[in-house]
Amino acid sequence: MAAIVQSLRDNALYFNGYMQGRSYGFPTSLPQIYGSLMSKVTSFISLPLPLLSFLALPVFGGTSTSVNLLLFWMTWSSLILTHDPLNVEAYGTLAARLVFFLLPALASLAFDAAVPTASKGIKAYGDKHLPSSLGRARLLKIAGIATFNVLLAIALQAALEVLTTDFLHARSILKVTSMVPLPWNIAKDLLKALAVRGVLHYLVHRYLLHSYDSPLKTWHLQWQHSVRLPFSLLAAYDHPVCYLLAVWFPAFLPAYLFRFHVLTWHIFVVLISLEDLFINSGYAVLPSSIILAGMARRTDAHFVTAKRGDVCNFGHTGLLDLIFGSTCKDTTTLAGDLEEENEVHHLGDRARKGARGAIRGIKGREDSTSSRQTASADADGEDPEDQEYLPADASETRGDRTSGTSARSLVKRRSGRTKTQQAD
Repeated sequence: MAAIVQSLRDNALYFNGYMQGRSYGFPTSLPQIYGSLMSKVTSFISLPLPLLSFLALPVFGGTSTSVNLLLFWMTWSSLILTHDPLNVEAYGTLAARLVFFLLPALASLAFDAAVPTASKGIKAYGDKHLPSSLGRARLLKIAGIATFNVLLAIALQAALEVLTTDFLHARSILKVTSMVPLPWNIAKDLLKALAVRGVLHYLVHRYLLHSYDSPLKTWHLQWQHSVRLPFSLLAAYDHPVCYLLAVWFPAFLPAYLFRFHVLTWHIFVVLISLEDLFINSGYAVLPSSIILAGMARRTDAHFVTAKRGDVCNFGHTGLLDLIFGSTCKDTTTLAGDLEEENEVHHLGDRARKGARGAIRGIKGREDSTSSRQTASADADGEDPEDQEYLPADASETRGDRTSGTSARSLVKRRSGRTKTQQAD
């Protein structure tokens, strides 16, 4: 017992001294507050520069891929050396969520509200899918709560990093190093993360938010499912506890289990942000007509059936719904989406036509090559059949056939052949 009390006392003294030391760094005047804010803003702006430079160099730099990768590594290394690892992780996550989800979702909502006539033409359910029917006050509330949930998830991630590194004195949850991971390692980690996230999201969404009678189910139905049909911001509109359990936890747990590099984590955040943006948008026109369109249809069906009480389609891809028998009757799985895409767009016929076109192109290039060779021979003024009558010295000096003994002997041989043909 005495050892426990002594340990608690030591931890309290350490925390008190730590907070006293940190308090000296807090701004105490308006100029210091302004300088601190400007430092944070410029630090946030400089964080995406390595990724932006990596994307811009192939377009504007005119350099090779190896040089671009070298410049990207140098920029990334300088960023790691000049910024705190926590800032790189937190601000990079914030930038990814803002650029690839929150800002486009707000822009989509503004478009639906400002131009409803054009919007309903590309909505899956037409007028019923327009969020303007909810009213201005309700939309502002949804936008505010969705923004709060996104920021809350990032703040919780940063708090876990601080707890792990500063208080538990353990290694960070994510790897923040100057060593850039290899592309195939990134792809492998992304596939594992998507698989784990899909399973966790399905289990939490089906059993905790829809099956078991609990405050979580009540909150989920009263918040997110209070809206009849989804639009992009609804992906982040839910009770904060439900949002953290169903959205943030399935995404962050694989990053913790496999200890992602921070670059891999940022790429993963970009992918899931785009997924949330598109499959909840309600638009019938999407960048991918195979995967995203099917996921969007299943999400719409989930909201429709939740209103009726026979809720189904708890996953995004539909694979786990097919395995566990929770697929809606009127929707298909990913395999059905691929089959439908094949029937609609005749992918098999296109592949065969493309193969035949490639073969014809190869034959055409061969024919054109032989035609150019024949034309070159004709331009030199020689008959291909007369090649055997050329002496060795004349074949080596084609530009001087009209002079010398070789040229006269060639004329005599041709004239002799002509007389023989006339005699025949």
